[in-house]
Amino acid sequence: MQGVLTGFAVIAVVIAVGYVLGLRGHLGPQGREVLTRLAFHVASPALLFTTLATADLSVVFSSRLLVTALSTVAVAGVFVAVGVVRRWGVGRTTIGALCSGYVNSGNLGIPIAVYVLGDASLVAPVLLFQLVLVTPVAVTILDLSGGGAKGPLWRRLLTPLRNPIALGSLAGVAVAATGLRVPAPVMDPLTLIGNMSVPAVLLAFGISLCGSTMPMRGADREPVLLAVALKAFGQPAAAWALASGVFGLRGAQLLDVVVTSALPAAQNLYTYASTYEVGERLARDAILVSTVVSVPVLVAVAAVLG
Repeated sequence: MQGVLTGFAVIAVVIAVGYVLGLRGHLGPQGREVLTRLAFHVASPALLFTTLATADLSVVFSSRLLVTALSTVAVAGVFVAVGVVRRWGVGRTTIGALCSGYVNSGNLGIPIAVYVLGDASLVAPVLLFQLVLVTPVAVTILDLSGGGAKGPLWRRLLTPLRNPIALGSLAGVAVAATGLRVPAPVMDPLTLIGNMSVPAVLLAFGISLCGSTMPMRGADREPVLLAVALKAFGQPAAAWALASGVFGLRGAQLLDVVVTSALPAAQNLYTYASTYEVGERLARDAILVSTVVSVPVLVAVAAVLG
């Protein structure tokens, strides 16, 4: 339980700093955009590469990964189905689907894995699944549904190879799969640059809250409510049902997959929405509300299954 509170406290402090920066205008009128572009085009690709280049890819074949993948697909599928019926648009529906099933496995998942589950590596299956598969697929859809959809077919098919997030993820997996050792003069600068990613995302998110209206109002109220409900309650419920009923997980293993599935939507989703200029308010509100709601949910899961 201490890990839950510690993880949320760290995030809250950095977001609050971003809010103050935005309130006082220290970074100027383009501060949020600069931080967002820095995270998307430079820091996040470096972070994804350094994380995946040294990862143990054997976790890809674990039952925990299957639970994560299936629960993510289930809740994202529900949002997509509703989005198609309600005609929310491809880009907006993609952002909402991400907010429904893409968990904060990095800056929140790692401390919670350490303090609640006792092992930081337990969040690795979720992290790998999201970085290797979900992120490249999602940003490709966002590319093709926006300006990237124009041009010849061959150029559209090569969209994943032109996206910095996808490139960082795929390059890291390639290094890990081949067993190559990246020299320190190359890896150390990339690690230093990658360390800017999470703070930049959180600061940009905090700046975006300045002057904003209360969440879950206006045209985005319905998709935000749906995304938060799926993220905070639907995904952990699906993970519990799959883990216990299908894969027969019990005890600590069951706790692991349910806790990681109950994590709130990741802050970097706002970076994607802002970069592609689609569903920005949806992403911001869904991340904020799911983060608040997930606190009692995580405490309850830890108390019941722990």
